[in-house]
Amino acid sequence: MIYRYEILTQLLKYRGKDGNRLHMPGHKNVSFFRSAFPVAPIDVTELSFSDDLQCPDGAIAAAQRDIAEIDGAKRAYITTDGSSSGVMAMVFVASRYGSKLIVPRASHKSVFNACRLMGVEPVIVQGEEKDGVLGYPSAQLIEKLIAGDRNIAGVIITSPDYYGNIAPLGEYSKVLKRHNRLLFADGAHGAHLALEGDRAGYAGVYADMWVDGAHKTLPTLTQGAVVLVGNEYIIPAAEEALSLFRTTSPSYPIMASVEYGIKYFVNNPAKLERAKAAVAKFREETELPLYPSADWTKLAVDFKPLNADPSAVQRALEKKGIYAEMNDGRYLLFYLSPAVEPWQLTELKGALGAILSKKKLKGTYRERPVIPVAERTYSFLYAHRQQCEYVPLDRAVGRMCAENAGITPPCLPIVIAGEIVTPQAAELLGSAKNTFGLTDGKIKVVRR
Repeated sequence: MIYRYEILTQLLKYRGKDGNRLHMPGHKNVSFFRSAFPVAPIDVTELSFSDDLQCPDGAIAAAQRDIAEIDGAKRAYITTDGSSSGVMAMVFVASRYGSKLIVPRASHKSVFNACRLMGVEPVIVQGEEKDGVLGYPSAQLIEKLIAGDRNIAGVIITSPDYYGNIAPLGEYSKVLKRHNRLLFADGAHGAHLALEGDRAGYAGVYADMWVDGAHKTLPTLTQGAVVLVGNEYIIPAAEEALSLFRTTSPSYPIMASVEYGIKYFVNNPAKLERAKAAVAKFREETELPLYPSADWTKLAVDFKPLNADPSAVQRALEKKGIYAEMNDGRYLLFYLSPAVEPWQLTELKGALGAILSKKKLKGTYRERPVIPVAERTYSFLYAHRQQCEYVPLDRAVGRMCAENAGITPPCLPIVIAGEIVTPQAAELLGSAKNTFGLTDGKIKVVRR
């Protein structure tokens, strides 16, 4: 089946028929703005033809019906606020069914922000660390927690993660259904998995509600995402949540690109297969040590066995015009998608080979501190309610953290509110280039 691009088609009809724009946005599609921002002709607001995201009955409604069909959901809701608005919506729904939610430690900062805003206590869990990356908690641990606490609404899980790990969603789903709890999935990194023939690893196969960050792995403009519901029972709560967290002034180009990104590879499956084949060829032919990602779009080169500084390699690549997604001190992550071209991987392979052949890189790798596992002295919400102060990192060791602090990307916390700041956490935060939760190098702690 070939899907029509409903929103884009409507916007293109308007282009050229708008000689006198007396409506928002303020750029009015005038020539000086249009020359700087070519998307201006289709950047409109809620007009008689363009439909309204708050109560769609035209092109947007048709697009969302198609997306739900493609992704295997009961309902689909486009959002131009990124995956974070979907996370907010999911935690809001969870708050209707319990005052607690199981949250793996390696969750995005938006999950913790949502818990704080909704007054939901995160029951923080984690799996074992392997090859420098935190794994997923076991289904047995999940069952033990929910069997002993009726206040736990369910689990919110990030799958796949930044490194391409995919959670045991089927096992989680069985446990949660057995105890009548909900499975929420932050699938921000996995929108492309819905387009695979068997949809293996796709969050929507098992989750009651999930969010796909279309802009992360599909040809979609940044901030374009879709929130999906697979459980009809929670649709009213989901729609209430989205009415609270989605903007009332959505970007029409972003909305159109969400629909376009999801439908493009359904309409052009050969292009998806070509990208997958190119990535598979790279993996087969390279001698570089790679993280064992379960998701083919995540290519993480491990610099520990290479005994080379990933930051130096990153700088050398950028001089060649090649930009990685993330450098965590051990892995250089190349974030791919079905839109990747074979030549890009060929160029990457050649550039890495040339750079790593330089003798001056040998012996430059420095072991990064392991992410500490701190004892939870008090609850997350308790810490946020206390009087606090900002102190330098070296003086925060041994103090209770009052606000999550971590490294970005990937926006994962190193220390969580309610935990005691350890020397390792202070060292990690102090040595990181980009952080969140710090102000002028100081961290927020509970006042003594």
